[in-house]
Amino acid sequence: MSDLSDPTSSASGGRAEEILGQGRFLRLLRRGKWELVERVGADGAAALIAVTDDRRLVLISQPRPALGGDVIELPAGLIGDDPGCEGEGGEVAAARELTEETGYAAAVVERLAIGPTSPGLTNEQITLYWASGLTKVGPGGGLESESITVHEVPLDEVEAWLAARVRAGDHVDLKVYAGLYFAHARAPR
Repeated sequence: MSDLSDPTSSASGGRAEEILGQGRFLRLLRRGKWELVERVGADGAAALIAVTDDRRLVLISQPRPALGGDVIELPAGLIGDDPGCEGEGGEVAAARELTEETGYAAAVVERLAIGPTSPGLTNEQITLYWASGLTKVGPGGGLESESITVHEVPLDEVEAWLAARVRAGDHVDLKVYAGLYFAHARAPR
Protein backbone atom coordinates (compact mmCIF):
# COMPACT_ATOMS: atom_id res chain seq x y z
CA MET A 1 0.00 0.00 0.00
CA SER A 2 1.42 3.40 -0.96
CA ASP A 3 1.64 6.35 1.41
CA LEU A 4 -1.10 8.11 -0.60
CA SER A 5 -3.54 5.25 -0.21
CA ASP A 6 -2.74 5.00 3.52
CA PRO A 7 -2.60 8.59 4.78
CA THR A 8 -2.08 7.48 8.39
CA SER A 9 1.19 5.69 7.69
CA SER A 10 4.57 7.25 8.21
CA ALA A 11 8.02 6.27 6.99
CA SER A 12 8.49 4.20 10.16
CA GLY A 13 5.14 2.43 9.69
CA GLY A 14 3.48 4.09 12.70
CA ARG A 15 0.90 6.85 12.92
CA ALA A 16 2.99 10.01 13.04
CA GLU A 17 0.98 13.14 13.86
CA GLU A 18 2.28 16.68 14.05
CA ILE A 19 0.21 19.76 14.93
CA LEU A 20 1.13 22.45 12.43
CA GLY A 21 -1.19 25.11 13.81
CA GLN A 22 -4.37 25.61 15.81
CA GLY A 23 -7.02 28.27 16.18
CA ARG A 24 -10.35 28.48 18.01
CA PHE A 25 -12.20 26.20 15.56
CA LEU A 26 -9.54 24.45 13.47
CA ARG A 27 -6.36 22.42 13.93
CA LEU A 28 -3.97 21.82 11.03
CA LEU A 29 -2.23 18.45 11.26
CA ARG A 30 0.27 16.35 9.39
CA ARG A 31 -0.42 12.60 9.61
CA GLY A 32 2.23 10.69 7.80
CA LYS A 33 2.50 12.50 4.46
CA TRP A 34 -1.03 14.00 4.59
CA GLU A 35 -1.97 17.45 5.77
CA LEU A 36 -5.50 17.78 7.10
CA VAL A 37 -7.74 20.00 9.16
CA GLU A 38 -9.66 18.88 12.23
CA ARG A 39 -12.67 20.70 13.60
CA VAL A 40 -12.17 21.57 17.29
CA GLY A 41 -14.47 23.21 19.80
CA ALA A 42 -17.64 21.85 18.18
CA ASP A 43 -19.47 18.56 17.78
CA GLY A 44 -19.99 18.79 14.02
CA ALA A 45 -22.29 21.03 12.06
CA ALA A 46 -25.98 21.20 11.26
CA ALA A 47 -27.67 22.52 8.11
CA LEU A 48 -31.39 22.90 7.53
CA ILE A 49 -33.66 22.45 4.57
CA ALA A 50 -36.50 24.79 5.49
CA VAL A 51 -39.51 25.19 3.20
CA THR A 52 -42.38 27.50 4.14
CA ASP A 53 -46.03 26.44 3.89
CA ASP A 54 -46.26 28.38 0.62
CA ARG A 55 -43.31 26.38 -0.83
CA ARG A 56 -40.50 28.91 -0.46
CA LEU A 57 -37.03 27.54 0.25
CA VAL A 58 -35.32 29.56 2.97
CA LEU A 59 -31.70 30.26 2.08
CA ILE A 60 -29.10 32.68 3.35
CA SER A 61 -26.14 34.47 1.85
CA GLN A 62 -23.14 35.83 3.65
CA PRO A 63 -19.62 36.97 2.85
CA ARG A 64 -17.06 34.18 3.17
CA PRO A 65 -13.47 35.48 3.37
CA ALA A 66 -12.00 32.18 2.12
CA LEU A 67 -13.83 32.71 -1.21
CA GLY A 68 -13.61 36.49 -1.30
CA GLY A 69 -17.33 36.96 -1.87
CA ASP A 70 -20.88 36.09 -0.95
CA VAL A 71 -21.99 32.47 -0.70
CA ILE A 72 -25.58 31.21 -0.97
CA GLU A 73 -26.07 28.58 1.72
CA LEU A 74 -28.57 26.57 3.70
CA PRO A 75 -29.04 27.98 7.20
CA ALA A 76 -26.35 26.20 9.19
CA GLY A 77 -23.96 26.32 12.09
CA LEU A 78 -21.71 24.45 14.44
CA ILE A 79 -23.08 22.20 17.16
CA GLY A 80 -22.02 22.94 20.74
CA ASP A 81 -19.58 25.71 19.82
CA ASP A 82 -20.96 28.57 21.92
CA PRO A 83 -20.43 28.94 25.67
CA GLY A 84 -23.42 27.39 27.40
CA CYS A 85 -24.23 25.23 24.36
CA GLU A 86 -21.63 22.53 24.99
CA GLY A 87 -23.18 19.09 24.60
CA GLU A 88 -26.32 20.39 22.89
CA GLY A 89 -27.96 17.94 20.53
CA GLY A 90 -27.93 18.42 16.78
CA GLU A 91 -31.66 19.12 16.57
CA VAL A 92 -31.36 21.80 19.26
CA ALA A 93 -28.40 23.42 17.48
CA ALA A 94 -30.19 23.25 14.13
CA ALA A 95 -33.31 24.92 15.54
CA ARG A 96 -31.18 27.61 17.22
CA GLU A 97 -29.28 28.34 14.01
CA LEU A 98 -32.48 28.50 11.95
CA THR A 99 -33.94 31.17 14.22
CA GLU A 100 -30.68 33.14 14.55
CA GLU A 101 -29.97 33.20 10.84
CA THR A 102 -33.43 33.36 9.25
CA GLY A 103 -35.87 34.50 11.94
CA TYR A 104 -37.90 31.30 11.52
CA ALA A 105 -38.78 28.83 14.26
CA ALA A 106 -39.61 25.25 13.26
CA ALA A 107 -42.30 23.13 14.91
CA VAL A 108 -40.39 20.01 13.84
CA VAL A 109 -36.68 19.46 13.11
CA GLU A 110 -36.00 16.01 11.65
CA ARG A 111 -32.58 14.46 10.93
CA LEU A 112 -32.19 13.40 7.29
CA ALA A 113 -28.54 12.51 6.64
CA ILE A 114 -25.00 12.91 7.94
CA GLY A 115 -21.75 12.93 6.04
CA PRO A 116 -18.34 14.52 5.51
CA THR A 117 -18.07 17.95 3.92
CA SER A 118 -14.64 17.62 2.34
CA PRO A 119 -13.21 14.19 3.23
CA GLY A 120 -9.83 14.79 1.61
CA LEU A 121 -9.28 17.87 3.80
CA THR A 122 -11.18 17.66 7.07
CA ASN A 123 -12.88 15.38 9.58
CA GLU A 124 -15.89 17.71 9.77
CA GLN A 125 -19.25 16.05 9.27
CA ILE A 126 -22.50 17.88 8.69
CA THR A 127 -25.98 16.68 9.52
CA LEU A 128 -28.82 17.76 7.24
CA TYR A 129 -32.16 18.43 8.93
CA TRP A 130 -35.65 18.97 7.55
CA ALA A 131 -37.41 21.92 9.24
CA SER A 132 -41.20 22.05 9.00
CA GLY A 133 -44.03 24.01 10.55
CA LEU A 134 -42.14 27.27 10.10
CA THR A 135 -43.25 30.43 11.91
CA LYS A 136 -41.57 33.80 11.43
CA VAL A 137 -40.50 34.96 14.91
CA GLY A 138 -37.82 37.54 14.16
CA PRO A 139 -35.76 39.26 11.49
CA GLY A 140 -32.91 36.74 11.25
CA GLY A 141 -29.60 38.01 10.00
CA GLY A 142 -27.44 36.09 12.45
CA LEU A 143 -25.41 37.31 15.38
CA GLU A 144 -23.83 40.77 15.62
CA SER A 145 -20.58 39.45 14.14
CA GLU A 146 -22.38 38.03 11.09
CA SER A 147 -23.70 39.72 7.97
CA ILE A 148 -26.44 37.34 6.82
CA THR A 149 -29.12 38.08 4.24
CA VAL A 150 -32.23 35.89 4.20
CA HIS A 151 -33.73 34.73 0.90
CA GLU A 152 -37.11 33.07 0.48
CA VAL A 153 -37.20 31.62 -3.01
CA PRO A 154 -40.20 29.83 -4.56
CA LEU A 155 -39.20 26.17 -4.69
CA ASP A 156 -40.13 25.86 -8.36
CA GLU A 157 -37.84 28.80 -9.22
CA VAL A 158 -34.78 28.00 -7.07
CA GLU A 159 -32.60 26.53 -9.82
CA ALA A 160 -33.07 29.57 -12.07
CA TRP A 161 -32.54 31.94 -9.12
CA LEU A 162 -29.30 30.19 -8.17
CA ALA A 163 -28.04 30.28 -11.77
CA ALA A 164 -28.72 34.02 -11.88
CA ARG A 165 -26.83 34.54 -8.61
CA VAL A 166 -23.85 32.60 -9.96
CA ARG A 167 -23.88 34.74 -13.13
CA ALA A 168 -23.88 37.80 -10.84
CA GLY A 169 -20.69 36.54 -9.15
CA ASP A 170 -21.99 34.77 -6.05
CA HIS A 171 -20.91 31.28 -5.00
CA VAL A 172 -23.37 28.50 -4.16
CA ASP A 173 -22.50 26.01 -1.42
CA LEU A 174 -23.02 22.54 -2.91
CA LYS A 175 -25.08 21.55 0.14
CA VAL A 176 -27.81 23.77 -1.31
CA TYR A 177 -28.16 21.33 -4.21
CA ALA A 178 -28.36 18.40 -1.78
CA GLY A 179 -31.03 20.37 0.05
CA LEU A 180 -32.97 20.78 -3.20
CA TYR A 181 -33.09 17.01 -3.59
CA PHE A 182 -34.82 16.69 -0.21
CA ALA A 183 -36.97 19.81 -0.71
CA HIS A 184 -38.40 18.56 -4.00
CA ALA A 185 -39.00 15.11 -2.52
CA ARG A 186 -40.58 16.24 0.76
CA ALA A 187 -42.24 19.64 0.38
CA PRO A 188 -46.04 19.43 0.27
CA ARG A 189 -47.60 20.29 -3.06
